[in-house]
Amino acid sequence: MSPNTDFIPFARPSMDSEEEEAVLRIMRSGWLTTGAETLAFEKEFAEFAGSPRALAVNSATSGLHLALEALGIGPGDVVVTSPYTFTSTAAVARHLGAELAFCDVAPDSYNMDPGALEKVLASTRNVRAIIPVHVGGLPCDMDAILPLARRHGCAVVEDAAHAFPSRSPSGFAGTLGDAGVYSFYATKTITTGEGGMVVTANPKLADRMSRMRMHGIDREVWDRYTSKKASWRYAVTEAGFKYNLPDILAAMGRVQLRKADRFLAERTAIAAAYDAGFSGMDRFRLPPRGDGHAWHLYSLRIRADRPGPGRDQVIEALGEAGIGASVHFIPLHLMPYWSERCKLRPESFPNALSMFEETLSLPIWQGMDASRVGRVIQATVAASGQAGT
Repeated sequence: MSPNTDFIPFARPSMDSEEEEAVLRIMRSGWLTTGAETLAFEKEFAEFAGSPRALAVNSATSGLHLALEALGIGPGDVVVTSPYTFTSTAAVARHLGAELAFCDVAPDSYNMDPGALEKVLASTRNVRAIIPVHVGGLPCDMDAILPLARRHGCAVVEDAAHAFPSRSPSGFAGTLGDAGVYSFYATKTITTGEGGMVVTANPKLADRMSRMRMHGIDREVWDRYTSKKASWRYAVTEAGFKYNLPDILAAMGRVQLRKADRFLAERTAIAAAYDAGFSGMDRFRLPPRGDGHAWHLYSLRIRADRPGPGRDQVIEALGEAGIGASVHFIPLHLMPYWSERCKLRPESFPNALSMFEETLSLPIWQGMDASRVGRVIQATVAASGQAGT
């Protein structure tokens, strides 16, 4: 067998004829937008996650916006989240007129530090909501975060964009707070290309989000166009949004959902192979561990306190070797908008800064065979100047 020399992308969706047939079935049905397929996807997802309600949306960003809006977040309120996240986590609060307060990540972790959170809550007025981010698929310490939120009268919206299908002794990541939001973006473990899901056990929140995702109209489009009653009669009860997920994407999601546990097992096996390949090497810090890791990312740290090429040089060398790598994330307090608005400096969150400066994300996707995993390990070791154990 010839050696594998093809380009290894950072991420690749895993789809086959089942997803293709599902999409063709919807195309041939004559109904493409939100309808029976999306309703079925919501029901199946809710059962999978163990949540009373699941609402399909066109992105996780939309889901976060809907959740905060349903909680009544607005001008004068403050939302606390981590700087170690994608900008949408914080931006949705600004869309509602709220301000942000950031909480550093824990040492040697990419997730919100409960100890730092307690200090932020004690020193910040008008905090109405907390958004913990389950970075890379590792659940935050919700056993510590939730009591703090209750003590300070804050709602909790879990950014679980990376966390599906994460299960831990505390429960299914995303289902522990007032609402949880998942992403089905093209790089995620299960994907619809674009899309997301919001889960909640609160019927009032669910009803509000359901109405607001479709222009604030009191009748679902599926009901209006399939009911024998007058399809043209409806009432606009709120100034809503256009955040619904169409059936053609939900059809892919239903197939992907049936494969979720297998996908997780494959990603876990790749992470274990990486661990074995990098353990004991002086230049590397392995990703943080914990129960219920979904392994959306394999985040390897290139130690800056050891001699050798830095993180950026390693990524460049990997690219030259035909391997895609990425960085998750550039912390928000380093971004011009957030640093200027919140009056932040790079050293404002030292743990987040330290993690960012050393971290790269290696390829991890279902269908990635042992040959490719071995190539990534060999190329990373060589690029980092690591001589061996």
